[in-house]
Amino acid sequence: MLTLSALPVAAANFAPPEGCRLEITVQNRGCTVSQHYRCSGDTPGDQWVTYFTREGATYQSRIDKETRWMESTDLRSGLVDVLEEGAADDASFSTLAATGKDDFDFWTRSNNGERLHHVGEDRLTGETVQIDGVPLEVTQFELTTYSESGDVLITRKGQQFISRAQRRFYGGVETSEDWTGARQETNDSPVTFAFPGQPGFGATTPEYDCDLQMVNGRDADAVRQLLKGART
Repeated sequence: MLTLSALPVAAANFAPPEGCRLEITVQNRGCTVSQHYRCSGDTPGDQWVTYFTREGATYQSRIDKETRWMESTDLRSGLVDVLEEGAADDASFSTLAATGKDDFDFWTRSNNGERLHHVGEDRLTGETVQIDGVPLEVTQFELTTYSESGDVLITRKGQQFISRAQRRFYGGVETSEDWTGARQETNDSPVTFAFPGQPGFGATTPEYDCDLQMVNGRDADAVRQLLKGART
């Protein structure tokens, strides 16, 4: 498994691990910047993403060609979650693209022994947009995460984006509610895309909504970072 240590705020441009190729740097709402890359030693179609806040690298995950959440790491706490094989209904990007709807029902296991059960669906709305010149399709999603004993831990619903060319999901506007009843509204929509040779490619300093981020304290929201893995 590839892991990156959290980097200082004044970090240089992102350099992927040896044998990996950085493809896109995305500046997002919510004071994050994400680095999307592929590695030659992985199964064909696998993709990695590492998220940076102003605190440095905070979160990393790997998806497969169907955008299944294969593994994720909270780079601050060291918590690692991996997909359990034999899901009742694996996520399928191909199904979503072909039919406009995809259900999923799978389990993940963390390195502290906790098991989580994730159930939900993605739907294409039929709306297409261009963000910084990149064509994207709008989705609606619902996701409920349960404990191993069946208790609801968090529910999420909202809007995201997909790229058929890149076979990736990108964040959007969503509402979540945890087991305490606390609700949160977030916007992680992409704002700019930087490809090789373009300004901002590999940049690790987020640019958007960072003053608001510091006020809300969302950089410290470990649960939200963990559950991001189910979508990216």
